[in-house]
Amino acid sequence: MYQSLRSRLLLYYLIVMAAILSIFGTGVYVVFRRNLYNQLDKRLLTLAQSATPSFTAVRDRGSKYLNQVEEVPWRDIFNRDQQSLEWFDEKGKLLGRKGLIHLGVEPEVGTKIVQQPKTGEVFRTHTLSVFVRNNGQAGPPSLIGFIRATQSSAEIEAAEEQLFWILVVSGMLTLVLIGLGGFWLTLKAIEPIEASFLQLKQFTADASHELRSPLTAIKASVDIIRNHPERVHSKDVKKLEAIAGATLQMNQTLEDLLFLARADADSDVPVQARKLTPVSLNQILQNCFVLLEPFANDKKIVFQSKFRSEVKILGDPAHLSRLFSNLLENALQYTPEEGRVSLDLYRQNRFAIVSVRDTGIGIAPEQISRVFDRFWRANKARSRREGGTGLGLAISQAIAKRHGGKIIVTSELNIGSCFLVRIPILDTKRSVVTKV
Repeated sequence: MYQSLRSRLLLYYLIVMAAILSIFGTGVYVVFRRNLYNQLDKRLLTLAQSATPSFTAVRDRGSKYLNQVEEVPWRDIFNRDQQSLEWFDEKGKLLGRKGLIHLGVEPEVGTKIVQQPKTGEVFRTHTLSVFVRNNGQAGPPSLIGFIRATQSSAEIEAAEEQLFWILVVSGMLTLVLIGLGGFWLTLKAIEPIEASFLQLKQFTADASHELRSPLTAIKASVDIIRNHPERVHSKDVKKLEAIAGATLQMNQTLEDLLFLARADADSDVPVQARKLTPVSLNQILQNCFVLLEPFANDKKIVFQSKFRSEVKILGDPAHLSRLFSNLLENALQYTPEEGRVSLDLYRQNRFAIVSVRDTGIGIAPEQISRVFDRFWRANKARSRREGGTGLGLAISQAIAKRHGGKIIVTSELNIGSCFLVRIPILDTKRSVVTKV
């Protein structure tokens, strides 16, 4: 039980930390990527602006001017291997180019992304419009051409990929370290809970054990008095019966609490290590059916059984009988007259499925998760059935878990309930049970 609780706490802790790391890493990646491209756009803009004064010279002299590197004003910020500058006239005709990059597309004003169809390489461009104002003429300036600065995005993409893997690897390493620290923290967090629970279990077992003696003495005294009716006043007969009934119910409650305390203490023992023997599940269910059939007949309930397979499991016959008797007694108790209760057994892969279905009062959807709580009852206004302790379903669940199984509940109000018990079938080849 504690191992499962520790695992869940550690899992939740890791999920939260992984989410935080993912959000942090994504934020760093997005900000870093945006800054890289912003810096690239600024470099291209600066390069294009620095080449603007040379537009007239390029238009008039072309490549002769561009080959005179020492004369160009943008030589100190230009990298011919990674960048290119192109000059176009007002109609988009190429006038000159400096650099190794050749896009072969018409200029578009502003920042653009261009991908070469053959190589798939991505380039980022920034195009400026060049205007001139005619001397002595009013009106807006005239467009005389365009200047486009281009640079490959390969360097930034490589930096992006490098950052991505750095964040992934560092995030995984951080998560591993967080997991180790979280494991230690969960151990420390569970220690007081485990100590309190063990103390509570010990108190339940001790109190149940200590209360057996006075209850036994009360029961013995009542039995002695009831065996001599001549000494009992007629008015006290009902009082003695009430005392005897209450004593019997208290004894049953104590026995159930002791059983649950032992089951809790045994919960950490693996199924294979428990003292279980091969038993016929069919025979156990048949005995429970025969035992409760008269009660069903008294209530005029249609009580049916159907065993579709011969099934053997590793189990404790007494405990298994109690498990299925509890489920059948509940079904019969809370099913009205002329209702229906069915008991089915069948195989499903490597598991035996026992179905107890009734047409009783049902359970509200919001209460299904509480059906196995100790002393819980679906209808608080309903009086306790005679001999009932409110621990029957909790005991059934403890027995199912002890055999490596579980109980699944489905129910609808005023329609009925179905309890499915799923228990591993005996593996005769390996002599072990399959874990649920």
